[in-house]
Amino acid sequence: MATIHISEAEAARDFAGLMARVRSGAEVVIENEASAVAVVRPADPAPGRLLSEILAAAEARGSSAVLDGSFARDLEAVVASHPEPLENPWD
Repeated sequence: MATIHISEAEAARDFAGLMARVRSGAEVVIENEASAVAVVRPADPAPGRLLSEILAAAEARGSSAVLDGSFARDLEAVVASHPEPLENPWD
């Protein structure tokens, strides 16, 4: 990851440019008279998998699950009945 050092004034003048650099993977250190004031870096990716990935894994394992109108209600009931974290059943 590239690290870019810029002044507070430059960060304020071109915030959109600063964010474009962060989105491209750079870490930006905002400084005031050579002292770091803030560090802006890309956020860690969200944990978990996309629904499309889960469905593909289920299909690969021969699952017959159907995402119909009652699926969300059923899933909410499962989550509500199990308050502690669940282990991933597909791994």
